[in-house]
Amino acid sequence: MDDEKSQLKNGVFCQVIGGTHKGKSGTVQDLHLSKTGHRTITVLQENGIRFKTLAKNVSAVYSEK
Repeated sequence: MDDEKSQLKNGVFCQVIGGTHKGKSGTVQDLHLSKTGHRTITVLQENGIRFKTLAKNVSAVYSEK
């Protein structure tokens, strides 16, 4: 699991595997470390809708080039 977290970076296609947005997928756009120490990301879906979620709820599917 930690290996998947290290693969999360801008441009990587990912799938949400837990939390409110479970089942959604898209491209990672913004990685951020919150004041409380949690890694958050912004995900851009193919339909143009963005949402924020915790990195622990996301699995990298593949790297876009």
